[in-house]
Amino acid sequence: MFYQNIATELEKRKQEGSLRKLSVPINGIDFYSNDYLGLAQNQELIEKINQICNSQKHKLGSTGSRLLSGNSAYFEELECYLAQIFESESTLIFNSGYMANVGVFSCLPKRGDTILYDELSHACIKDGMRLSFAEKFSFKHNDLNDLEIKLKRAKGQIFIATESVFSMDGDFAPLAEMEKLSEKYNAQFIVDEAHSTGVFGQYGSGLVCHLGLSLKIPIRIHTFGKAIGTHGACVTGPKILTEYLINFSRPFIYTTAMPFHNLVSIKMAFEQLTKEPDLQHKLYENIAFFKNQLQPKLKTIASSSAVQVVLISGNETIKNAGQKIQEQGFIVKPILSPTVKKGSERLRICLHSYNTELEIKELCDILHGL
Repeated sequence: MFYQNIATELEKRKQEGSLRKLSVPINGIDFYSNDYLGLAQNQELIEKINQICNSQKHKLGSTGSRLLSGNSAYFEELECYLAQIFESESTLIFNSGYMANVGVFSCLPKRGDTILYDELSHACIKDGMRLSFAEKFSFKHNDLNDLEIKLKRAKGQIFIATESVFSMDGDFAPLAEMEKLSEKYNAQFIVDEAHSTGVFGQYGSGLVCHLGLSLKIPIRIHTFGKAIGTHGACVTGPKILTEYLINFSRPFIYTTAMPFHNLVSIKMAFEQLTKEPDLQHKLYENIAFFKNQLQPKLKTIASSSAVQVVLISGNETIKNAGQKIQEQGFIVKPILSPTVKKGSERLRICLHSYNTELEIKELCDILHGL
């Protein structure tokens, strides 16, 4: 009966056209990966990482959690370095952006507290909130009026959660205005900078720093698996916050620490970006060129980030559109419901610093012909 129930649920997904399957990457022009700055494939960076790792004696794995055998002087030096990048008093490294969000939202809010989160917040924020005992209410996407209405009703310690750049829409949160509301209602404001880290701000410090809000929005989650081209994440905040997470955040406490190679990769990637700020500028140019090439007839979502969206309703319709684009040598991923709301299925187009204007123009021509 158990496996019959599983089979029934899978068949339902199949009938809805929303069954997920793993696929091996194929050759084609990349308009789908989160490697916005090309650091994941930067040969100079890869060689530097290998040289450092080969020149030092280190273990294959970290051998345990950081509270047992997994910590090191390099770990702590890297966290100090990242604190400088992110204009923060301290940082604490987690194994992924997902784990960092779960780690923060599962342990900071308490019973009797209230979390108000943007309705389009990433699943990891929502999963973390579910593990807390706080009350949870969504507010309409980027809607300051709806947020304030809910702030007036909130009880206990209030937390506001959002992404700086939304992963599926590519638009920005009104961070300055939201920060003012958080101050007005004495709320803690937590921002997930996953799709902003590396792309915005000096040295890739993110949108909060770019807007000069680092002192006003101290609690941020920065992910290294996207524009930074490696893996992992960190939480920024005052030292007392990171000390609290070390003591109470279960995803941190009970997870085997990252190996040395991964730590070196994070450090070297930020150093490479510091050395090559033109990577950011080239990406900005490509974003502007892409937007200029699009015809008004296409239904899009306004975005000035590396994530651009063309809306085409229906799972089967959007899958067919993605297949047609792929057949012409361009890789663009269709995003299906229930990942996004039914009727808002879309092609999620990721722009990169290494895409050429010719590639972008050819992709836009294909989009216009769908």
